Amino acid sequence: MTGSEESPSFRLAYVPGVTPAKWVKVWHERLPDVPLTLVQAPAAEAPELLRAGEADAGLVRLPVDRDFFSAIPLYTETSVVVVPKDHLITAADEVTLADLADEVLFHPLDDVFDWAAPPGEPAFERPATTADAIELVAANVGLLVVPQSLARLHHRRDLTYRPVVDAPRSSVVLSWPEEATTDLVEDFIGIVRGRTVNSTRGRTTAARAGEGRAADGRTAKPAGRSQPDKKPRRAEQAGGRQQPAAKSSGRGRQARTGGAKPAAKRGRPRRRS
Repeated sequence: MTGSEESPSFRLAYVPGVTPAKWVKVWHERLPDVPLTLVQAPAAEAPELLRAGEADAGLVRLPVDRDFFSAIPLYTETSVVVVPKDHLITAADEVTLADLADEVLFHPLDDVFDWAAPPGEPAFERPATTADAIELVAANVGLLVVPQSLARLHHRRDLTYRPVVDAPRSSVVLSWPEEATTDLVEDFIGIVRGRTVNSTRGRTTAARAGEGRAADGRTAKPAGRSQPDKKPRRAEQAGGRQQPAAKSSGRGRQARTGGAKPAAKRGRPRRRS
């Protein structure tokens, strides 16, 4: 490597509520020589960060610009309403948007839901962030509907949440610029899709990319495994099991008896006179 060449590295952006730890762990196990850098970004800013090349891929929320980005769906979250622990809603296991119609609901500027018409009574102002809205919920000013991961991220001992069965849901995807699908991006795709280290799909390391190919470019047979010798197998079958004799014309009877002559036909004894 020359002094002008940089060591390979991978930068992964992720938005609040997403926990990439399990995939990062697998990355370090499979590619220990390739550093992975995590870049946290607000949900609204993550796409621009990827466009600017400040990250190679990102764990982001839908929607994304499919004309520019590729995206692999990962999971869809349950939506919940965050309420004070002494709120009447806590008496139910789950609620609907109709149950929230008379409640003040905050709609922060970084809201991940694209509401056609925000439910509930409008708040006196829109909080700048979800964290600010959580503080207002704790002050008994109103309620907040968020993906469950954000409710957990901003957990407080004086707050709880309940599922909202008919609320919009937020989907998390792995996204990257389509024209920048590098080998390292392919490596991470394989990890999030659960491919094993021996999977033939995708690329895991540069060393393994050439593994399994002979010098002439043809696929080589895996070392340590040999093909069974078919000839001894046929001989074994012929010796251990009697094969049916082939039919032949002419001396068919001699062929079946191994060449022995048939015994003379015995007739009825003559009566002596």
